[in-house]
Amino acid sequence: MGGEILVVDDDEVIRQLLSHRLRSAGYDVRVCEDGRAAADLFDDGYEPSLAIFDVMMPRLDGTRLLRMVRSGELAVRSDLPVVMLTSRGQEEHVLEGFDSGADDYVTKPFRAQELLARVRRHADG
Repeated sequence: MGGEILVVDDDEVIRQLLSHRLRSAGYDVRVCEDGRAAADLFDDGYEPSLAIFDVMMPRLDGTRLLRMVRSGELAVRSDLPVVMLTSRGQEEHVLEGFDSGADDYVTKPFRAQELLARVRRHADG
C-alpha cells in the first residue's frame, strides 16, 4: 500500500479529515482547495496515484476538472483514478459523475472506512 493521493475540496474540515485518514493508512497526501489549484498542480508535472475531487468548488468544479483530465487537457495521465466526493447524491448527479469519467462516487456525509476501501481498490490495483 502507499502512493500519493491528491485531495481537492474547498472544505477545510474535509481536507483535514481525509489527509489524516489517508496518511494513517500509509498514503502520502497533497491537498488543493479548488479545481483550478489542482489543474495548475497537474500542469506543473504532479502525478498522484489517485485523486479525490469534490464536485462543487469555486473557480473550477470537480466535474469540469475530471473532464479536463479525461480529455487530456492537463499534463496528467488521462486514466488517473478519480473518486468523486460530493453532497450531490441524487441519481442524476451520480450518473453525471460516471458519465464524466469518475472511477467511483461517494456522497457526503460519508463513512471514512468506506471511502478508504474505495481508495484502496483504485489506488492499489
